[in-house]
Amino acid sequence: MTVHDRYDDLIARLAARAHERCALLPDPVPPRDLAAAEERLGFALHPLLARLYTEIADGGFGPDDRFFPLDGPAGDPGALVAGYAARRSADPGDPGWFWPEGVVPLLTWGSEMIAAVDCRSAEGTVVLFDPNEADHDWANAWFKDADGLAGWLETSLAGTGWYADPDADDWGDLDAAVADDQLQSVELDRWGAQARARAGTPAAV
Repeated sequence: MTVHDRYDDLIARLAARAHERCALLPDPVPPRDLAAAEERLGFALHPLLARLYTEIADGGFGPDDRFFPLDGPAGDPGALVAGYAARRSADPGDPGWFWPEGVVPLLTWGSEMIAAVDCRSAEGTVVLFDPNEADHDWANAWFKDADGLAGWLETSLAGTGWYADPDADDWGDLDAAVADDQLQSVELDRWGAQARARAGTPAAV
């Protein structure tokens, strides 16, 4: 089974959900623009993440505030490539700041929390960056949300993520009668050690 075949069914279901529930969906990203984005990043997107952008839309779908567009103006925190570059830059006012190499921002949950994908991991580990938990050490701000992007996307479709809201979720297919204890726990595992190890040298914007 090829990488392409492996995700075909999931991509089809995500595309159907996106076109059903997300207004003003952007066009997919042309392959040449994906190649340019990956050149700017300095690494390839996880294969499933790349397919989301090239086969469904340039962001604008997914849970909560929707996926970021692939790229935008330099320094734009609300775009995947530009946001990655900006976050990888050193902060002269905070020498302890770091953002792990290969971890791209995917969407915001609000309150400065970011869902991100580790493109250097085989399954595309999904991590949560929550600066509210930093407590003077940025390693404390990192949590593992899912072992892989595919599983995380399935969870989003089913509406069983920790972020699911039975009263307001317009992406996940969540039954309003579902009990809170059926949703994923908000007690996510820390990912701080991995994040620090992957911090590397901040890239220039």
